Amino acid sequence: MKRKKLLIRANILLLIWFFLDMIGVTFGNKVLVSRAWRDDGIFFVIYIVAIVWFLVKEKSGKFVLTTWLSIWFATQLYFHWYFTIFGPWEGKIRYFADAIKLIPSTTVYIPDLYHIVLHILILIALYSTMIYSVKSCKESV
Repeated sequence: MKRKKLLIRANILLLIWFFLDMIGVTFGNKVLVSRAWRDDGIFFVIYIVAIVWFLVKEKSGKFVLTTWLSIWFATQLYFHWYFTIFGPWEGKIRYFADAIKLIPSTTVYIPDLYHIVLHILILIALYSTMIYSVKSCKESV
C-alpha cells in the first residue's frame, strides 16, 4: 500500500507540474514555461488517461502507465538532452531564450529549469511505477 501511495503521489505531482505547460507560467520577463497546449496537449491527455486507467484497472493500468512514462521520457531525452550533447544548439537556444535557466549558456543548449524538473519528475514517477509493478507482480504469485 505504501508503494501505491508513492506511485500516486509521484504521478499527481508530475501531472500538476506538467499542467503548468498547458497554461504557461511567467515571472516578469522570464518564462518558467510557455503555454504549449497545441504542442503538448496530446501528451497531457494521454497521461491523464494512463493515470485514470491505472486507478480504474490497476492490473493492466500499471503497464499502461509504465509504458507511457517510458515513451514520454525517451521523447523528452531526444528533444532536449540529445541537442545538449550533439547539437545543433542555435535554434533551441533562441527558442528557450526567455526561459529560466539553472545553467545559462550562449554556446550550448542546456534545458531550462522547467524541463530539468519535468525530467526528474518523469523519472521519479517512472521509477515508482516500475517498482510498484514489479513488487505487485511478485506478491500476486
